[in-house]
Amino acid sequence: RIKLRAQMEGGGHERGMRSGTLNVPGIVGLGKALELARQEMNAESTTLGGWRDELESKLLQEIDEMYINGSQDHRLPHVTNMTFRHVKGERLMMALKGTLALSSGSACTSASLDPSHVLLAMGLTEEMAHSSIRISFGRFNHGEDLPVATKAIIEAVNQLRAENPVWEMFKDGVDLNS
Repeated sequence: RIKLRAQMEGGGHERGMRSGTLNVPGIVGLGKALELARQEMNAESTTLGGWRDELESKLLQEIDEMYINGSQDHRLPHVTNMTFRHVKGERLMMALKGTLALSSGSACTSASLDPSHVLLAMGLTEEMAHSSIRISFGRFNHGEDLPVATKAIIEAVNQLRAENPVWEMFKDGVDLNS
């Protein structure tokens, strides 16, 4: 049998394992929040997935050498991860700072400069993994946000590529990564 140690010293609640009175209002509030989330989950997933798909589609039409990472069928409706070849994800994030909130990696590896181990495991090269960003949608986004986000990303990618001589070489048929 496994012997557990108390989390806190003091009172005898929960057979001496945890002190203090339960947060009944917090427990009731969490229950109500979960109930509301369950009621709205399907409609919200449909809306967010539609926005994600629309953003991806418009960016794929407008930006050369852009790729969607991951399965197109088996994924969360509110998240996309995309690669913009010859644009560093960190630079793209800085270019969009103040306009969009996005990430170049997961929260648990945000302090690391290494490329995403998940993207590498999916077969992306280090260069492509470093050129990737993740965009998430949530219930506080609106459909009117899509044109703003699309335009901002297109402009930022074009600007960063215009500043990158490697992009010009790539367009001329010289690929330094092959």
